[in-house]
Amino acid sequence: KHHDGFCLYNSRYTEFDVMSTPFKRDIMKELADACHDAGIKICWYHSIMDWHHPDYLPRRGWEKDRTEEGADFDRYFEYMKKQLKELLSNYGPIGVLWFDGEWENTWNNEYGEELYHYIRSLQPDIIINNRVGASRAGMEGLTQEGGFGGDFGTPEQTIPATGLPDLDWETCMTMNRHWGYNAVDKDFKSSKDLLQKLADISSKGGNFLLNVGPKADGTFPKESIDRLADIGKWMDINGEAIYGTQASPFKSLSWGRCTQKSLEGGTRLYLHVFDWPENGKLLVPGLGNQSIRSFILSDPNQDELSITRKRDAIEIELPEKAPNPFNSIVILDIVGDPVVFEAPMIEAGMSNFVKELEIRIIKDENQSEIRYTMDGSEPDENSPLYSDPIILNTTTTITACCFLAENPISNSVSRTFQKVIPNSGISVPGLKSGLKYNYYEGEWDQIPSYIGMTVKKQGVAENFDLAAKEIEENFSIDYLGFIDIPEDGVYLFYLTSDDGSILYFGDEVLIDNNGLHGATELSGEIALGKGIHEIRISYFEKSGGNMLNLTWEGPGIEKQTIPSKRLFHIN
Repeated sequence: KHHDGFCLYNSRYTEFDVMSTPFKRDIMKELADACHDAGIKICWYHSIMDWHHPDYLPRRGWEKDRTEEGADFDRYFEYMKKQLKELLSNYGPIGVLWFDGEWENTWNNEYGEELYHYIRSLQPDIIINNRVGASRAGMEGLTQEGGFGGDFGTPEQTIPATGLPDLDWETCMTMNRHWGYNAVDKDFKSSKDLLQKLADISSKGGNFLLNVGPKADGTFPKESIDRLADIGKWMDINGEAIYGTQASPFKSLSWGRCTQKSLEGGTRLYLHVFDWPENGKLLVPGLGNQSIRSFILSDPNQDELSITRKRDAIEIELPEKAPNPFNSIVILDIVGDPVVFEAPMIEAGMSNFVKELEIRIIKDENQSEIRYTMDGSEPDENSPLYSDPIILNTTTTITACCFLAENPISNSVSRTFQKVIPNSGISVPGLKSGLKYNYYEGEWDQIPSYIGMTVKKQGVAENFDLAAKEIEENFSIDYLGFIDIPEDGVYLFYLTSDDGSILYFGDEVLIDNNGLHGATELSGEIALGKGIHEIRISYFEKSGGNMLNLTWEGPGIEKQTIPSKRLFHIN
């Protein structure tokens, strides 16, 4: 059941279902029976939205023929529970219930948590995604802290930059640019891209939910069939490197990705090589384990490859030609659980500073020691050992590396920290509390230019809180004012919005969070002197949820919403 409310199954609670069409067959029943017979788990997609039911709220902007009069969302909630009971009672065991459409402002975590436990009372072993709640962080797809998140996260059209320990998740992604069939959309991802995305997701401990948009007659587009065939051929040979594997022990690999499985007394590393080395030598960095053997997964003879230890890496001698142009699997079996000496992390609150800056260098394991330099040179066994935080008072490049028994056993990492002069505050007479705003209504996909546009309302707002809005969709607010900076320093600003927003200081853009998206946070760093500075935020909302929040951190300030007492305007 999708956003339109039409049921592809036989529901006794509505006539807006497949049984009211000339087809008159329960498609889901036939599909579920076939899957059960074949030993395949059947899983349901169900949208929380229902643009057909009279009690579903809110109404969309294009719904001109339906008013909200008499609508009762609680009554709709009970209707939805009855339909879900049908889906979970009449079709045998269901593997996953994949919710969507939770971003309307009528849905909340209380509804979500009640629905979650109701579903579990019907099928205790079912898996439920986090969109049953109302705390998903936009397209990133993970549940925000304090929200209700179901059983797993759902990044959409994106892959998390790093692994997500102790969190189950799957990336849902289209083959082209649309979820449904679109005859003119030929922008299909290549087989190479899809196979490498599969490896990337698996290497981070996730699942790949790859969408196919069928045509009206139920057939798949040829482009989708071709790509699925390519993925199937690769999986026939290399599926062992995907199914049943765990996330990579490496944070990053320059030539590809890694998945792993436990062996008796050791670990099998599946090295997904995207870029076959021209010199035939594959370097596996920072691996501290003893090697057992290496071979290419697609080699039926499993001929062993030569292994040599080189400084901080294991070197595997490869054949001249890659067995697969997209992703070749090299197996490396090692003794014990993987021990990876990653490059240390050089951490500081900011990249720039005004007076002085505290630097910390950290690592994940406790076997090695860190040596560092402050002149841009490579650390060696004579470089200083890191113990206490480093205090900088001038522009400096720090380079660090992990050592074991005076030998480097990780890559080096460098960061440059710049001492800067802050932007000076300005003198502004006649300051008054709050921010001026101009409020507009219209439909946009980006923040409008405002030039020549009619201002529907003007006023003063206490903060960037959208209190001036008069409707839930298709509006824009332009906030103009000043901020009082308490002391010289570098400040980090975090701009969160749904949909788009831009933060300016003076005429300069500090954070560009423009465009159509769910709740998304971006940050920007700026050196500001004590005093008054001009600030502006432009925001627009097209559809779905709407929110705007500006937080900051700086000298003596932990991350928090900017206090209204520091925001001003002039007439």
